[in-house]
Amino acid sequence: MRVAVTGAGGRLGRALIDALGDAPFTGPAGPIAWRRDDFDLDAPATIGTLLDRDRPEVVIHAAAWTDVDGCARDPELAQKRNGDAVGVVAEASADRGIDLVHVSTNEVFDGQKGTAYREYDPANPINPYGYSKWVAEQMVREVLPQHFVVRTSWIFAHGGRNFMQKIIERAASGQPLSVVTNEIACPTYAEDFVQALLLLLETGRFGTYHLVNEGYASRYDFARVILDSFGYSGVEIRRVIGAQYPRPSRPPVYSALENQIAAYLGIKLRPWPDAVQAFVEHERAIQPG
Repeated sequence: MRVAVTGAGGRLGRALIDALGDAPFTGPAGPIAWRRDDFDLDAPATIGTLLDRDRPEVVIHAAAWTDVDGCARDPELAQKRNGDAVGVVAEASADRGIDLVHVSTNEVFDGQKGTAYREYDPANPINPYGYSKWVAEQMVREVLPQHFVVRTSWIFAHGGRNFMQKIIERAASGQPLSVVTNEIACPTYAEDFVQALLLLLETGRFGTYHLVNEGYASRYDFARVILDSFGYSGVEIRRVIGAQYPRPSRPPVYSALENQIAAYLGIKLRPWPDAVQAFVEHERAIQPG
């Protein structure tokens, strides 16, 4: 199976390429990595040329504008990059009979349910990032029957500067930490997510799925486990609520996802604190000296 990945230069894209390189179903040639120089969200029409040149059987669309606050500042650009561009990819894939995996987000929900969202719960995005990703989901479903829409949340990965790295950097430099207690979702290790995604891909059972590490946490809980796991248990965190931390985007307050449908297929991810510990152990193993 020839698999191509958009956004292959990003943290999630790199994890996908690494995992696909070890997957027996990709064949000896390995995965096709499309980075920004190959596929740009601001010029999505190039996807047709890429599909004709590389002839993948499956496209995993991991490219996205994930700057949530940036999306809030420029909703039209968010729609263009995260919504319209996906429609172009879906149409080009449909024209060529290519399967599509679209990576989506917990932010398509409004956070008002009070319990974890299941795959079939109605979406109601409350910020431009979530809306743009919801639009993308609709385009994929309308245009391309052979699709996977896979939602996840709070991805942490090796390299780059996501929430985990920012917390550790501030603790290591002695800077004060203030973290919100009323934003709740599922921290998810990129390595676990991609392994689950590949298992799902092998099933050939198209549809909408939630792939997240088991359990949920507030941003505060997540930060506390991060610090404790990295040996900063003595570092204090000031508890705040979202209203005390002004930002352009309004995140859903409770957007935990439940992996119900993939679990029926036997695809489950470990609890998120165990995933954090695995992340820490890997980071220590790759540190020089």
